[in-house]
Amino acid sequence: MKPLIVANWKCNPTTLEGAKLLFNSVKRGIQNIRNLEVVICPPFPYLSIINNQLSIIKLGAQDCFWEERGAYTGEISPKMLKDLGVEYVIIGHSERRKYQQEKDLMIYKKIEAALKRGLKPILCIDKIPQLPSFLRKRGGRRGRNPLRPKKDLEDVIIAYEPLFAIGTGKPCSIDKAKKMRIAIKKKLNKNIPILYGGSVNSENARDYVKKAGFQGLLVGGASLNAQEFIKIVKNVSEA
Repeated sequence: MKPLIVANWKCNPTTLEGAKLLFNSVKRGIQNIRNLEVVICPPFPYLSIINNQLSIIKLGAQDCFWEERGAYTGEISPKMLKDLGVEYVIIGHSERRKYQQEKDLMIYKKIEAALKRGLKPILCIDKIPQLPSFLRKRGGRRGRNPLRPKKDLEDVIIAYEPLFAIGTGKPCSIDKAKKMRIAIKKKLNKNIPILYGGSVNSENARDYVKKAGFQGLLVGGASLNAQEFIKIVKNVSEA
């Protein structure tokens, strides 16, 4: 697969005009790049607006629920996301684990639901035990994650995001990140892509791909600065 660069806008920007401006700036800046796959994950209210302007950029969501419909106030189903043109969905981000108290079983149910609807889940982990047993070669502890997605697991993507690096401006060292990537790869059931996330910027982006061997990046804060994000994409493209 092509290297994957995912922009997680989180709860930003705070206005529709701001979202349009950011997206259009990025689109203009990377329009000639074809050797990468770039995904924008805006807040839910902007999905349909961004989708109307998509070109080479893919659309992603920041979360999804595990049911397709029903009395689940405030939730967004995989079917709704698919209908809006979403292809990727971030699942299990550390901020949702922290602020929304998401537990492993909830996250695994979301992966199962996303795969069933044809979305590509980007599972965020900080440590190897957060890998569900259905992704591991030898399986996990019995009863820990009893789900088995009905669709093939080839569409699952892992994003290694060390907690100390998320939103702190203190990225993981290239050597440490590489060791973690190798450790995760050894545990995986299939040749699943692994991204790096956590204080990614235009200065370190190339090294995470070229030296540490990641198949792409999950970019948070830096993706809200159009020029910085464009530099990240171009630097990885040139690597």
